[in-house]
Amino acid sequence: MKSRSLRSIARSLLLFSSCALLYAAEPRSAPRPNVVIILADDLGFSDRGCYGGEIATPHLDALAKNGLRFSQFSNTARCCPTRASLLTGLYPHQAGIGHMTSPRKGPDGAVLPGYQGQLADTCVTIAEVLRPAGYFTAMTGKWHVGQGLGTVPWKRGFDRSLNAAAGGFFFPDGGKNANLFLNGVSVGSGGTAGVPAQWYSTDLWTDFGLRFIDEARAAQKPFFLYLAHNAPHFPLQAPAEDIARFRGKFKAGWDKLRAERYRRQVALGLVDPAWSLAPRPAHVPAWDSLNAADQDRYDHMMAIYAATLFRMDQAIGRLVSGLRERGELDRTLIFFLSDNGGNAESGVPGRFLGQNPGGPGSTVFVGECWAMLENTPFRRYKHFNHEGGIATPLIAHWPAGIPAARHGQWETQPGHLIDLMATCVDLAGANYPATFNGKAIQPMEGVSLKPLLTSSPSPSSSPSPSLPLSPSPRLLYWEHEGNAAVRRGDWKLVRYEFRGAWELYNLKADRTEEHNLAREQPALAAELAGLWEAWAKRAHVHPVQAFAIEPHGAPSLIDSAGSTKAKKKKKAP
Repeated sequence: MKSRSLRSIARSLLLFSSCALLYAAEPRSAPRPNVVIILADDLGFSDRGCYGGEIATPHLDALAKNGLRFSQFSNTARCCPTRASLLTGLYPHQAGIGHMTSPRKGPDGAVLPGYQGQLADTCVTIAEVLRPAGYFTAMTGKWHVGQGLGTVPWKRGFDRSLNAAAGGFFFPDGGKNANLFLNGVSVGSGGTAGVPAQWYSTDLWTDFGLRFIDEARAAQKPFFLYLAHNAPHFPLQAPAEDIARFRGKFKAGWDKLRAERYRRQVALGLVDPAWSLAPRPAHVPAWDSLNAADQDRYDHMMAIYAATLFRMDQAIGRLVSGLRERGELDRTLIFFLSDNGGNAESGVPGRFLGQNPGGPGSTVFVGECWAMLENTPFRRYKHFNHEGGIATPLIAHWPAGIPAARHGQWETQPGHLIDLMATCVDLAGANYPATFNGKAIQPMEGVSLKPLLTSSPSPSSSPSPSLPLSPSPRLLYWEHEGNAAVRRGDWKLVRYEFRGAWELYNLKADRTEEHNLAREQPALAAELAGLWEAWAKRAHVHPVQAFAIEPHGAPSLIDSAGSTKAKKKKKAP
């Protein structure tokens, strides 16, 4: 009897031990990460130190050093379309914002599906997808996807929000643009409902971002925070002490500074030395041809720009420190990127208005000369689908997810804003809906970046994972104001405004788009043009909202007969 009892106990212990070993052998599913997406406004490709710039960005550089930098990630070349694409995982026309936030009508008088001026009801936002999966969702900053038409963050999935309808301000005296909304309630320019009366927008968005994170932690939920900065969009304004720290640092001029950035980019492994630095456009003066007064004026303009970027970097440092202090940093995936390339609006002279340039009430645009520096080594700017308009400097930081062996490395596979929705859905274990609020929802266009973020380096010398995101070369598309592009693998077909000829480039050999191969490979150019046309039809791009845009001038509307009509100028948001 005693012997049978001992054997029974032994069997129980053996079974318990086996189960324990089996359980230990099974991989435990990693907790779902928090996700923070930080979007800069009008930031050039090379402005940060970790992308070759001379402007001090120590906190962004630290995120890059302990995370991944993407060398071939793309935006849509303009603020509103980028926000629509980022939030929905669709191309901007599919999301209803193929241009800006003014609806455009077809010949029949009906609003065009691709140009509704607000998010369509046939798309969902990341917040609308993650909230049902148990995430606390929040946003702070510039909304700019149709608030004037009734599309607002508190009705598109966000539990908490402090936002402005658009941008175009930094201080409370920013006029109607500085009208803030806290969780759907207008609080004017502050001084009520917990919003201070005096603030700098970059700091304000960060302060409330941390406040909303505290609410998520109190609710014991993972969180999604979308933090959309005004900086460094015009009218460029910054605290005087930050402007002062950069005065005189740009008197070397755009020619020398571009060459220095290019050399650093080559040394960083970001730029292939086989790619030539895009030449200075003929209408842009050589720095040495300017007199001392003009050089000082241009230096002052760029010092203000640099100050807005420096202050944004400091705010990101506070956000990272806040996450660390709360024990959330390791399990938080942070993305940082820009909505378009450097902005050449206002042309060669730029704009330098106000008694105290850079202070409240002033208006400063850096113009084309400095935008050329900001987009080193590429050509063209915001608005355009050449690399200077669409190349975005994406950083991903996630201590618990990105292997340490990949920290500080470059990810070279092409990506696009449409991939951020797919990545969030994948990492959150969320369900992307077929229908929402009784409407059929368009399928996601992007692919998850999770394999690129979590894969260990391959045995080869390349730091990138051995498996690509898709089994065949990815097809990616762009269109804005008649400018257009399609990319398949290393080949890119691009067009300057809707009457321009298609240009063909091999980006592996010539990322700066200096050697047009369209005449040498007409069959390939025609094939890619056909792919773009098929996409344009299915993605609600047609009829193209055509503009004629000089690289250094304001756009003009093109009428149906092809003639140019001057566009009435107004203050940009």
